[in-house]
Amino acid sequence: MPTRNVSLTREQDAFVETVVRAGEYQNASEAIRDALRALKQRRKEDALRLKALRAQVAAGIDALERGDVTEIDERDLDGYFAKMTVVRGRRRG
Repeated sequence: MPTRNVSLTREQDAFVETVVRAGEYQNASEAIRDALRALKQRRKEDALRLKALRAQVAAGIDALERGDVTEIDERDLDGYFAKMTVVRGRRRG
């Protein structure tokens, strides 16, 4: 297994020490490997969210180009969004 030397902040080092002492990991290397797995997973999820967001933006642009738009006065935005959440069965609190 390749070896790397890394520098941690005091807070990071203390956290690693805490999880090792708590028995969550056998050693610091195991804890750091788990952190890297979590980072890799988060990046994968971020990429999927970005792909979905880009698709939604493209759909919005297509709708604009088709003229499929609803104009709302700026003063009515809060009411419009409130109505949207009720129609979709969701209320934001």
